[in-house]
Amino acid sequence: MMKHMLSLYFIMGSGDCTRDPLTVLDEAIQGGITMFQFREKGKKALTGLEKYRLAEKLFERCKDHNIPFIVNDDVDLALALQADGVHVGQDDEEAARVRDRIGDKYLGVSVHNLAEVRQALAAHADYVGLGPIFPTVSKDDAKQACGLAMIEHIRTYEKHVPLVAIGGITEQTARQVIEAGADGIAVISAICRAEHICEQTKRLYETVMHAKRRGDG
Repeated sequence: MMKHMLSLYFIMGSGDCTRDPLTVLDEAIQGGITMFQFREKGKKALTGLEKYRLAEKLFERCKDHNIPFIVNDDVDLALALQADGVHVGQDDEEAARVRDRIGDKYLGVSVHNLAEVRQALAAHADYVGLGPIFPTVSKDDAKQACGLAMIEHIRTYEKHVPLVAIGGITEQTARQVIEAGADGIAVISAICRAEHICEQTKRLYETVMHAKRRGDG
């Protein structure tokens, strides 16, 4: 279940969009995303009531299509919305504390190596987001790229952890990421910056699912 939900994980905030975020999400849903994360960060990020209202509208879209809605690094917002889960990074609120606060909602944790994967599992994370796999332009605070080899390394020791890869992943590299052992790809700019979002999302979905079927065969 979780491994399928991670197949095409779309991450977005208002600052990632050149068009109305609701339109972007609508087209991405039509294209086949399997999970959505509201990540409102950066210099021009919305705050307070504006942030809540946008999150509420995006959440409604996701609920209408049974897409899990995850809030990045804002437990209060996730609880207020009754969102499906929370995602935290290594510099955000401690994962174990977040788990205590959100109960049985989904918990995702950003990781960069095997030690952090094991810490996340100890905090009862439902999945880990590994990256950046490739250099990325979407996050100002992104760490150095860890490459496909890190996916393979983690899979050697933690075969069953639900793992989504993030960071600079494109339609051209998605297959390699799945073949290295990821359960899915998480993307921001590959969808947000696409000229035709629905069509681009469909291609990403088909690429991921084809690679996953080959791996299962």
